[in-house]
Amino acid sequence: MRLLIKKIDADGRLSLLPQLLETPWEFEIVDPGDHASFSRSLERADAMVSMSWKWDTPAAEHLRLLQLPGAGTDEIEFQRLGTRTTVCNCYEHEIGIAEYVLASMLAWTVPIHRMDNDLRRGRWAGSYLCGPQHGELFDKTVGIVGYGHIGREVARRAKAFGMRVLCCTRTPRAPDGYADRIDDMAQFLRMLNESDFVVITTPLTESTRGLFDRHAFSAMRSSSVLINVARAAIADEAELFSALKDHRIGGAVLDVWYRYPEQGQVDGPSPSAFPFRELDNVVMTPHGSAWTEGLIKRRNRVIAGNLDRLARGKPLVNVVRAPVDSIRE
Repeated sequence: MRLLIKKIDADGRLSLLPQLLETPWEFEIVDPGDHASFSRSLERADAMVSMSWKWDTPAAEHLRLLQLPGAGTDEIEFQRLGTRTTVCNCYEHEIGIAEYVLASMLAWTVPIHRMDNDLRRGRWAGSYLCGPQHGELFDKTVGIVGYGHIGREVARRAKAFGMRVLCCTRTPRAPDGYADRIDDMAQFLRMLNESDFVVITTPLTESTRGLFDRHAFSAMRSSSVLINVARAAIADEAELFSALKDHRIGGAVLDVWYRYPEQGQVDGPSPSAFPFRELDNVVMTPHGSAWTEGLIKRRNRVIAGNLDRLARGKPLVNVVRAPVDSIRE
């Protein structure tokens, strides 16, 4: 069995695969930019690990598995894939992202860094001796857009802090012990109006692109904080900047962006066409909420497990698209 790994991904993030695999696999590092060589490699490959599949990717009719090392499929041109190819993704990022979300809410509510800076300068503001009180997460309301792997882990942790948890999703259901309400998207604006924190965890699709528009930001409380750990384009770029600049919402913690550098580059373009960095009610992080040591270990186990299943003729897990022939049947 032969596995293709893109040269850009041979940076250690898949380094655990050889020791985790129980079936024999040959690894080949490929450069998709070398079209002729890449095309020849695809003809011999059984599987490939990649987060993208573009329109100009060579035909790969013999490829049996495209294994995504992450969850998002917005970079996959499914129509360009061979009919025999199964597409699978993997999650395992929900733990790190959920902890990031809780850390963001805590940092917004309990300003430890500001109090530390003040005390270093001899200021006791915010102590029980003088100054304003800080907030608590207890009894606050968090609204979660999307209730998949990430949304559920956020809800689980928020509930442990005594928060009220509201969710909007395409598939509403009864409360599950973590979320107090799991409504359909018809209740989206209502949920925004009730929430102190709003967390975006839904995938980017045609129906969610620009979901947070002027109407959505108008529905949010003026003190509400938006936390986006999904995809930037779910929030309209211009409307988000305007809502923050004009203080129509309380603030935002943004981990996903509208512009990115190439993989492996530390220095890159400004993350947006708008100067978010100039706003004092925004926390900016470089799409790192999920990037933990535990993520790499867990994802390598999932990928190795699927490669072993493929080699043994067993059903694959986390199937996003089955082979076209099996769909027709």
